[in-house]
Amino acid sequence: MKKSSFLLVSLVILFGLRAYGFFHCEIPCGIYNDEMRFEIIMEHIQTIEKSIHEIKHLSAHNWKAYKLSEASDPANYNQLVRWINNKEKHAEEIQHTISQYFLTQRIKWSDDMEPEAQKSYYDQLSLCHKILVYAMKTKQSLDLPSVELLKKSVADFKKTYFELKK
Repeated sequence: MKKSSFLLVSLVILFGLRAYGFFHCEIPCGIYNDEMRFEIIMEHIQTIEKSIHEIKHLSAHNWKAYKLSEASDPANYNQLVRWINNKEKHAEEIQHTISQYFLTQRIKWSDDMEPEAQKSYYDQLSLCHKILVYAMKTKQSLDLPSVELLKKSVADFKKTYFELKK
């Protein structure tokens, strides 16, 4: 009985943690695909942008129905909630990739860095911080300029990141 309970709990934990394994683990295996990470981040940004447009569209429809004293379709409220959740999920994925993949595994510090490498290191840290903040701002609002700033920060980080790798 104890063995089967232990096995069941172990399987639940194993499969429950499987969802967190999409982004590279913290085991130093040396298998990295930085270009793909940037592509995934850009896909998340596109999804956030589309979500914002859909939220605005559905909100306008619901507000118009409210002002006309019509009963708004409950499905629109469900869709609105789904788009909001989707926007926030993708912003969190960006934050996760930046913090768990780039900041903890790919951007390296060394005590004997040359001044130029130190400058690049600090530039990358600053850009990662901007990405994290702009991703947070896309979660907090429907502000499209924040999305544009997020795109620009990711593009700047990508350029700086790959320049150092040369």
